[in-house]
Amino acid sequence: MMPATIFPAPDHDHERCSADVMAQAEALCSERGQRLTPMRRQVLATLAASHRPLGAYEIIERLALRAAPPAPITIYRALDFLVENGLVHRIESRNAFVACIRNHDSGAMVIFLICEKCGAVGEAPSRAIADSLEAAANNVGFAPHTPVIEITGTCAHCR
Repeated sequence: MMPATIFPAPDHDHERCSADVMAQAEALCSERGQRLTPMRRQVLATLAASHRPLGAYEIIERLALRAAPPAPITIYRALDFLVENGLVHRIESRNAFVACIRNHDSGAMVIFLICEKCGAVGEAPSRAIADSLEAAANNVGFAPHTPVIEITGTCAHCR
């Protein structure tokens, strides 16, 4: 059974949660010599403001509430950077993105648990599953590029 902390409680301190995501991103970019440009920061902050996956056009709509809407290519470039640097995850089944709320082990696979009722996404890192899938792929001569596991169901808060 996964710990309840994978899905933040509805009454959690979300401002603190978002601040932690931004601080983690700043530290990681600084450590790697990467630039967290104002647009990248805005896109990440928009995603961090929600535990639900957002598509690129939803991000544009939210950013347009504060300023002129950015061009889609600008958002996609920012998302590419954020995904490449492990700050954002792409939820394949939703064609959407979610801020990475955990500084998980780089060797661990992240399993996305998606609540069908509230739409929240929990990250459950698992090195054991990553090792098992890698061994199964190697046994048949397959080289996976982007292993992603998404499981839909109902979170503890919605049950």
